[in-house]
Amino acid sequence: APQQHNLELLPSSSNFVIKTKNKEFAGNTSIASSMNFSSAKQTVKPPQRGIFPLDHDAECKPFKEKYLSCLKEGGDKHHLCRDFSKDYLQCRMDRNLMASEDLDRLGFSKEATVEKAVEYDKSKEKGGYVAGKHIDGRMKWWFQR
Repeated sequence: APQQHNLELLPSSSNFVIKTKNKEFAGNTSIASSMNFSSAKQTVKPPQRGIFPLDHDAECKPFKEKYLSCLKEGGDKHHLCRDFSKDYLQCRMDRNLMASEDLDRLGFSKEATVEKAVEYDKSKEKGGYVAGKHIDGRMKWWFQR
């Protein structure tokens, strides 16, 4: 049979009492709402390059809009919108919305420039090819070989 629990909120406070058949637990609702009953220790990792505050004043919104419209018009080919992306990141750095960083280290160096990119035409897939289907027999794991 399920055990009966009585919850009693104490008047004009955030304190509570939980009564079971054999025991009584007391607490505070502000503490209880933030308690973590998981047995695993939780750790929070910061973002790789620090904190990126939101652009509440929309200072860089025109740069963002130009970049997003370029992506939309170019079929999401980001290499065609590289200059707009660079301008947007520079705007954020100029207004302390992100840590200042050399743009070359963010992938905007001359060596990282994409030229004459050719999109895969998916001709194999159009012809009925399915990845992995051409393999005969059952594959063996490394420890079975």
